[in-house]
Amino acid sequence: MKCRITVICENSAGRLSGTLGENGFCALLECGGEMLLFDSGGGLTLLHNAQRMHLDLRRVERVVLSHGHYDHTGGLYPLLQSCGRKELIAHPALFTPRYTIHEGECRSVGIPYSRDFLAGLGATFSLERDFRELLPGLYCTGEVPRRTPFEEGDPSLCCDAAGVERDTVPDDQSLVLVTRKGLLLLLGCCHAGVVNTIELARERTGVAEVYGIIGGCHLAFSSAQQLEGTVKALRAYGVRKVCGGHCTGFSAAARLERDLPGAFRPAQVGYTIECEL
Repeated sequence: MKCRITVICENSAGRLSGTLGENGFCALLECGGEMLLFDSGGGLTLLHNAQRMHLDLRRVERVVLSHGHYDHTGGLYPLLQSCGRKELIAHPALFTPRYTIHEGECRSVGIPYSRDFLAGLGATFSLERDFRELLPGLYCTGEVPRRTPFEEGDPSLCCDAAGVERDTVPDDQSLVLVTRKGLLLLLGCCHAGVVNTIELARERTGVAEVYGIIGGCHLAFSSAQQLEGTVKALRAYGVRKVCGGHCTGFSAAARLERDLPGAFRPAQVGYTIECEL
């Protein structure tokens, strides 16, 4: 089965004329006649960019949400309002309150809509923690076990406005495509860690070869040790394609480009890749 992935929302726009960037991520998967969205961006560019790319989001029936942050779920309102009913596939912790503290200032970063509000717009919900198959050769990781010592996550995230309860973002999940070239992972923010996510994908699919990763690697907010460990691991896996964007960070992207020569490129709005499942 052929699958085509197109980045619709991302922090920066590519060469496609008239598209816009925003803080967020969304990608469209067209696999064997089915259209499936992964995340929805922050809400400002989804419909505009889809129109510029001649993508009919009315044909999308399912939306997989990587986690409950505004920059991945903000587009749900305009999507449901303009394009009809959708099934939302996510972790049960999707609606957990979420905050970030930076320089003493606390702000909400959680999903900006309640479950009842989205249901009123026609959303249905499939909320599970487990690894599951969405289509032949296409899987959702579900909750990712945190086993890698250096992948400590973002210490600024919390579940309360006082900043007392740290948020480890347990609902973080990614998509896994088993292609003829090996595993291809589509990441939202990858709060669980790129290496933790890859290891789960290898374990559950039985496929050891990692062809590539696309999306946010969340290295802009991580320690130097996490960046170092991630780069070393990607080299050890022999990853041939790293398309980083969103929360990967400029410094981390530069490091990935330097240490993975010929493999790295930015996953900007309009970036497209085709593979065979």
